[in-house]
Amino acid sequence: MGSTGSTNIGESKQLLAEEVFHHIGGQIIDGTLAAGERIRDVDVAEELHVSRTPVREALQRLERLGMVTMYPSRYTEVTAVTPETVAQSLEFAGYQAGIAARLAVPRITMAQREHVVALVEGLHASLEDGTETSNARWAVFSYLGDHSGNSQHRTLIDDASMVLFRNLRDWVVPPSDRARMGQVYSDFGDAVRSADGDTAERLVRAMYYL
Repeated sequence: MGSTGSTNIGESKQLLAEEVFHHIGGQIIDGTLAAGERIRDVDVAEELHVSRTPVREALQRLERLGMVTMYPSRYTEVTAVTPETVAQSLEFAGYQAGIAARLAVPRITMAQREHVVALVEGLHASLEDGTETSNARWAVFSYLGDHSGNSQHRTLIDDASMVLFRNLRDWVVPPSDRARMGQVYSDFGDAVRSADGDTAERLVRAMYYL
């Protein structure tokens, strides 16, 4: 009985920290918490009616992702998105999205491939807007990740999704490259239809300038 009770308490604390993590991370993503803004764990705990422990755990996790910097016994500060941060995030997203495509495209059914092709249409519509670009690419590659047949890769992408959204929300395809990118999207849709994982992976990397 005691062992089961301890397990339930541990699971409850984990879920609480997860909720706090998404709450704070969501505020950073939407700009409610801007770069340089300070976060005090006691204020967050009071706002969410929780203890300071899950708040600290959530902030530590956000620090590992590079979204905040913690100054022990003082405060936590939201980090800035720099050009280097954007470049690293594009590189990471491109390689991981390429892996998702390589794993999933040969495995998914015809109906699932048609669903991906429909999602690719959103890529064309998002060419002029940074936030829409991030959302449209996430729709495609989270679906492929979910159907990759590889749980480790799916977990990695889920953990990284928040920081990628934050770092790439203002990145947009350069106007001079939109015609080429539109063709890459079209070719990628064709590769999905033909279940060509190798070509799909290559085209995904081209989307991210790799």
